[in-house]
Amino acid sequence: MSRGLSRPIEGGPERRPHAASVAVVALGANLGDREHTLEEAVRDIARLPLVDAITVSRPIESVAVTVDGPDEEIPAYLNAVALVTTRLAPSVLLALLHRIEAAHGRERRERWGDRTLDLDLIAYGDVVAETPELTLPHPRAAERAFVLGPWLAVDPDAVLPGRGRVDELLAGIRGSGDA
Repeated sequence: MSRGLSRPIEGGPERRPHAASVAVVALGANLGDREHTLEEAVRDIARLPLVDAITVSRPIESVAVTVDGPDEEIPAYLNAVALVTTRLAPSVLLALLHRIEAAHGRERRERWGDRTLDLDLIAYGDVVAETPELTLPHPRAAERAFVLGPWLAVDPDAVLPGRGRVDELLAGIRGSGDA
């Protein structure tokens, strides 16, 4: 296996080579056979080099979110969260997640459009970083019940770096009526 996979793509956040971290990956789909697509994506992630383990939440259904907010006229999303124990550098993992999306028919034409598959790197261990290609943790994760709920289901002690405990963030969203 190439040792280069554990090194960041130029400009990416640094990690020690060969040190395993837990990456939080949000999965979503609102087009096609959503459940089958998510199952296949999980298998694809598990087969990536330097991925040691994967734990996946049960999928939940959520209203599509657009630039203008939630839209019940658009097909609903099926969402899940995967905890991926990996030695891949965060930037390399993100690039491989984008490849998996493309293999499942994801077209990146518009930022908030319908998707056959959406894979977001939400967090990578305790890394806090911002580059043109990658922001960790994901800048909108703390606002999304469809990410926080499934994450909490697979890790009751989860913490979003720089933002706090996932259970408290989720309670705040639900308390504000934005869930």
